[in-house]
Amino acid sequence: MSGVRVDDVHAAHGVRGIDLSVAQGELLVVLGPSGAGKTTLLRLIAGLAPATRGRVLIAGRDVTRLRPGRRNVSMVFQSYALFPHLTVAQNIDFGLLVRDTSKAAARARTRKAAETVGCDHLLDRRPWQLSGGERQRVALARALVREPDVFLLDEPLSNLDAELRVEMRAELRALHDRIGATMVHVTHDQTEALVLGDRIAVLRDGRVEQVGTPDEIWRTPVTSFVARFVGSPPMNLLPGGLAAELGLPPVEGDRLIGVRPEAVWLGAANGGEAVVTRVDVIGSDAHVYVELGGRSIVARVAADDRPAAGAKVRVAVRPGDVHHFATTGERVAPP
Repeated sequence: MSGVRVDDVHAAHGVRGIDLSVAQGELLVVLGPSGAGKTTLLRLIAGLAPATRGRVLIAGRDVTRLRPGRRNVSMVFQSYALFPHLTVAQNIDFGLLVRDTSKAAARARTRKAAETVGCDHLLDRRPWQLSGGERQRVALARALVREPDVFLLDEPLSNLDAELRVEMRAELRALHDRIGATMVHVTHDQTEALVLGDRIAVLRDGRVEQVGTPDEIWRTPVTSFVARFVGSPPMNLLPGGLAAELGLPPVEGDRLIGVRPEAVWLGAANGGEAVVTRVDVIGSDAHVYVELGGRSIVARVAADDRPAAGAKVRVAVRPGDVHHFATTGERVAPP
């Protein structure tokens, strides 16, 4: 198989038995909180961290024991890692020239890579003369010019401001679609993962919690951890005994019910009576926190429809919007 495959890989720090495949031409986003093992996994693929067990295959080759320079991968770092004393052109073609590519060939490939990412007008400048977005384009061109088997991107957008991050996210997705490259993109930003990824691998404590399309991760989280981690505000996880107060059929056994904030209905006639404890207005939306049965529940509503703090409201949920989990975290079928 082309692309990348990680078979039962362990590392001394942060990765414990990961199995993962990335198809050729796929953009896989690795998502998880700090300390989940995301960057360690990327370094294992690149050869910057040794595997204590398992195999790493790139483009069908077992590269587990190969040095980074022999793996034909390109990395884009959070810090851009540009040489401040070199021009943009020199930063892009540096890796080619140290591999004995002729100057003429390096110049041509540099120009093409710069045009692809939209920084060809910056070739004579130095990094200190560039904005954050321009530096990121240069870093992408430097990775692109090597024509690698796989691009490894370690939180490349995290240093950008919010507006520029949205712009570069769209450009990165468009670049992937245009060149058809295999990419592994690490982030802790769930919105970035949902927008960018063909598939998402959610990591927790050095293990893969779930792999799926953005739609699968959102609609059918396989554990309560994934359900809570992907979503803002997080999914409400409530004891099954609270079902009746939410207008739901009784839940048998010891299980949790999960409800996304947008599925919580305020003002329902069949709901339980709750007290509004807090209201956060975020533009056109409001996050309304209520207390019901000794539990805090958050609802997402239109800002114009928000109740006031201290108000009493009735709260209900449609049965089709409920996720069911065992108390140990695994998704279970509804009763």
